[in-house]
Amino acid sequence: MHVPSPLRMYTRNASEVDAEGKTLQELLGDLDRRFPGIRFRMIDEQDKIRPHIKLFVDQDQVETLSVELEGAREVHVICALSGGKLGNCVEKEDVYSNECAEATACRR
Repeated sequence: MHVPSPLRMYTRNASEVDAEGKTLQELLGDLDRRFPGIRFRMIDEQDKIRPHIKLFVDQDQVETLSVELEGAREVHVICALSGGKLGNCVEKEDVYSNECAEATACRR
C-alpha cells in the first residue's frame, strides 16, 4: 500500500507498507493493527472515506470499503491539500476562479 506523506507519521515514515485483506475494509483494519490510528485519518465513524481522501485500487478510484481486492496489485491513498492563498491572481488570463480569497488556484 502506498502511503502519502501526511500519513507517514503513523508508518515510521515508510512510503509503502504491507497489509492484508480480501476487501478494502479488511486491508485497512490490518493496516490499523500494524499502525494504530492511521485508519481514522482516512475513514470516518460511519465507515465512509473522508472527503479529503481518495483511495485507488490499482488505477481505479473506489468509493466504498467493500471493494474486493482479489487480484489487486496495489492500493494508493491520496490526500487533498488545502489552505493557503496563491497571491494576487485576480484579473489575470490564467485565473481558474475569480476569487483568490476563496482558495483559487492559478493554472500555470
